[in-house]
Amino acid sequence: VQLQASGGGLVQAGGSLRLSCAVSGRVGSRNGMGWFRQAPGKEREFVSAISRSGSSTYYADSVKGRFTISRDNAKNTGYLQMNGLKPEDTAVYYCAATLQVGARVRSADYDYWGQGTQVTVSS
Repeated sequence: VQLQASGGGLVQAGGSLRLSCAVSGRVGSRNGMGWFRQAPGKEREFVSAISRSGSSTYYADSVKGRFTISRDNAKNTGYLQMNGLKPEDTAVYYCAATLQVGARVRSADYDYWGQGTQVTVSS
């Protein structure tokens, strides 16, 4: 199983980015997916999660109303649309897949992780 995250970059405050996470292997579209982030000197934190069907989603309070998680099961790809970016959103963003079908908020519930993509928001 491999997860390939992409779409990070440098953006000004208030801008937008769309992260993608392509999943290959037996996990594919059959399991929950999530996004986490880790800023320099800080622990990895939950950002958002989506269930297998896409019917359930969760967001960290810090991104609620600005970020939107989605998935395209036909393409085995998950997305994180990030609008209204703030400098405090600067971090390496990781996508993850869980063998469970629901949306999970704990990193310990995830079985597979992507390599991370850097998001930098300038003020």
